[in-house]
Amino acid sequence: MDDIQDDTIDATGTSRRGLLKCMAWAGAGVIWTVSGGVPSSRLLGIGAAEAATTPTGSFSFMQLSDSHIGFSAAPNMDTNGTLQEAVDLVNAQKTGAALLIHTGDVSQLSKDSQFDTADQIIRGTKLDTYYVPGEHDVLVDDGKTFFERFTPRSPTGWYAFDQDGVHFVALNNVQDLKPGGLGNLGAAQLDWLARDLAGRAASQPIIVFAHIPLWTVSQQWGWGTDDAAQALALLRPFGSVTVLNGHIHQVMQKIEGNCAFHTARSTAFPQPVPGMAPSPGPIKDLPPGQLRAMLGVAKITRVQLASPLAIVDTPLGG
Repeated sequence: MDDIQDDTIDATGTSRRGLLKCMAWAGAGVIWTVSGGVPSSRLLGIGAAEAATTPTGSFSFMQLSDSHIGFSAAPNMDTNGTLQEAVDLVNAQKTGAALLIHTGDVSQLSKDSQFDTADQIIRGTKLDTYYVPGEHDVLVDDGKTFFERFTPRSPTGWYAFDQDGVHFVALNNVQDLKPGGLGNLGAAQLDWLARDLAGRAASQPIIVFAHIPLWTVSQQWGWGTDDAAQALALLRPFGSVTVLNGHIHQVMQKIEGNCAFHTARSTAFPQPVPGMAPSPGPIKDLPPGQLRAMLGVAKITRVQLASPLAIVDTPLGG
């Protein structure tokens, strides 16, 4: 990273050097700590045995994202196989995990057969699993098939639930997505979110998960949500807010006020850093043996006494 010379500032006010420095590449874990309502983070090297250990009195859950079942091209001709590897990794590290979330793009083309395959593989975790749609999941019939199968509690793909004192909010920001355009929540979903959060104690930890990031990683590439500011304003009263996303197929993090943002690796293929390629899409020319080092899963832990959230990203291979 020290060799990067380009400090050009993009539309988000972030330099290319800054984007690279905020990335946690293969093998790096990220610890989020919330103290006095202010999140802070640090990178750490962590072994598989340590990552699998959940501290006494804590609450943890796992995250998968962007499985793209049905994709079969460079650099990954076997997305079924890499999803299975990710599930095996979840099973190896899920000690104490209460649930699993999947942050979208379960499929490549919204086909029933692709949903069936993903569903069967992910059920192998034996964890209660909560989904949000990616844009690849709503290509057919406005996502009706996805919602019926993966979000049966909500025909819209947005919903909320509580687990061990933590309030989870699932959002859908991929409906009616224009090619290359930013994600969108829409007035109806924002109204629902306002009602859902109304009356909750500011001390309750909030975890929001959606497919497209709620912070603008790259406006040019459509890596952001155009009305995210309205959602984040509703979350501002809460002291501990963690926002988890997929879509960009790499780990990036940001802290803004009370919100800690974290994006996840894909289980299918990596994408380039904004500005380091002409456009988003699969990185096709990976060196031999490097694919699995750029795919992975995340484990998120909340320690009850100190109220931190710890996110450990683990690649499928070194």
